[in-house]
Amino acid sequence: MKRICVICIGNILLADEGVGPAIAKRMIERYEFPENVSVEDCACMGLALLPEFEENDLLVVVDAVDGTGEPAGTVFRFSPDDIDRSHVIHSAHDMRFSDVRDAAKMLGYEVEGICVGVQVEDISPAEFEIGLSESVESALPLAIQTVLSILLENGVEGIIEKDSGLEVCAGGELREPGGGEIG
Repeated sequence: MKRICVICIGNILLADEGVGPAIAKRMIERYEFPENVSVEDCACMGLALLPEFEENDLLVVVDAVDGTGEPAGTVFRFSPDDIDRSHVIHSAHDMRFSDVRDAAKMLGYEVEGICVGVQVEDISPAEFEIGLSESVESALPLAIQTVLSILLENGVEGIIEKDSGLEVCAGGELREPGGGEIG
């Protein structure tokens, strides 16, 4: 069975930079995942993420993105190889995810990766600011649905919506666990 970790990265003290942890919190509150899937609020952990590369077959990385030219709240799905390595580190993270991935490769940990990003409005407030902008907050359901779709595409079964007790299936449909579709 494929081991999958959803790694949500971000700093909640820097406004929209906290989108990753906000997504982790909502996913953990709203869904039960099978034992081969974990959802982690990894904050700004840098090289502390290396064990995730060793222990998993697929990493789904959720983070804020900036400089896309798209409106704040736009949700992106992309490969880690699409991250531009030429930019200097200018985020609140200890390191860029691509740097951690390179370190993992040097240690012999090759793992498949998929990234989900949300275009931010503000990640550089004048003072610490907890809370997302309205446009980024409104993008959370789509970002969560994107992560759930990636899990389903990778053969994950048994994601249960806690409120209803129903299983999540393709297209966001819900069904009785092991049964027919509800709607």
